[in-house]
Amino acid sequence: VKRGLAPALDRNKSLNHARFARPRCSSMSGLVLKLSPKERVLINGAVIENGDRRSRLSIMTPNANILRLRDAIRPEEVNTPVRRVCYIAQLVLSGDAETGDARLQILRGMEQLSQVFTDADSRAQLAIATDHIVNDQIYQALKALRTLLPREERLFAASSR
Repeated sequence: VKRGLAPALDRNKSLNHARFARPRCSSMSGLVLKLSPKERVLINGAVIENGDRRSRLSIMTPNANILRLRDAIRPEEVNTPVRRVCYIAQLVLSGDAETGDARLQILRGMEQLSQVFTDADSRAQLAIATDHIVNDQIYQALKALRTLLPREERLFAASSR
């Protein structure tokens, strides 16, 4: 039996860019995740597919690892330094990598990113991500790292001119 993100990605060929979904918080019902028809989501390692209509799920478990599969980074899309670090965090969230092993790789990757991203806002995002990694808050670290993706694209675009 295949588990984790890899088999789910194989079944869902229409995945685009990396974007993890952190559902809105509702004070009474926990996390609320709104799903489109037939949308797949990975929750704590289990792939869940929505039915034919839009729906809402209330996630009652705090710190549940949630990934919208349509927004996951596919292995062939890991072609830049920021995407590489985000992908490692994604593997932890999907259960395909151990947190301890991945933490060191993520921290090393962020150290390399800090050599390139020298503006104050990027440095702040890297500091936030580092703090979250040290405290085993992988989703929160990924959320901070994802803010660097558009900046990285602009850097690559400017350097190719």
